Amino acid sequence: MRVVTIDGPAGSGKSTVAKRLAEELGWRMLDTGAMYRVITLAALRAGADLLDDTMLAKIVANVIILVQPGRVLLDGEDVSQAIRSVDVTRATSAVADRPSVRQRLVELQREFAREYDVVTEGRDQGTIVFPDALRKFFLTASLEERARRRLSEFVERGENTTLEAVMEDVRNRDERDASRAIAPMKPAPDAAFIDTTGLSLDIVLARLADDVRLRLAAHKPGERS
Repeated sequence: MRVVTIDGPAGSGKSTVAKRLAEELGWRMLDTGAMYRVITLAALRAGADLLDDTMLAKIVANVIILVQPGRVLLDGEDVSQAIRSVDVTRATSAVADRPSVRQRLVELQREFAREYDVVTEGRDQGTIVFPDALRKFFLTASLEERARRRLSEFVERGENTTLEAVMEDVRNRDERDASRAIAPMKPAPDAAFIDTTGLSLDIVLARLADDVRLRLAAHKPGERS
């Protein structure tokens, strides 16, 4: 199956772009960030120590995660909205740093891509999970713009926070994601780097779609994606 990866920091627009690109290509979109959020939600509900890898290993081994078009299920429950809360957002990086969680979710991500042509987004998709992807992108934007985008999402869900608080959270998450020992966030050497600051979704989408179509046209049947 063919894979296109879109990596980048929080608020860079990668989830929205990945969803639209998958629709444009007729592929499936894999929101890996949602998968880590699901484990975080399960851990918070269980009252688990988010730094205890042994405890989290038990949780990730016993929950059932299903990523479906437009929703994410945790043990059969639609948690698409619950995983976007401020509490889950702030705790996800700590959970994503745990070796047991990352190992299991990477396995699930690769299993997903064996069944479908996939546009996948995250922080390590092009570097760790799918190093042989057909095409790789790394999206970013200025800190302030990314924080504004995140704040807008929280406000739409009726959650009370401030731009300053969101900006601090985004800054801290950037630092943790870039410096973590396991799968740090960084562009793959062969990824196209795109700064989305000031760019509309349609412009970014068109740029990625044109690029992928060129790759598909040049890609010979039977070659490894």
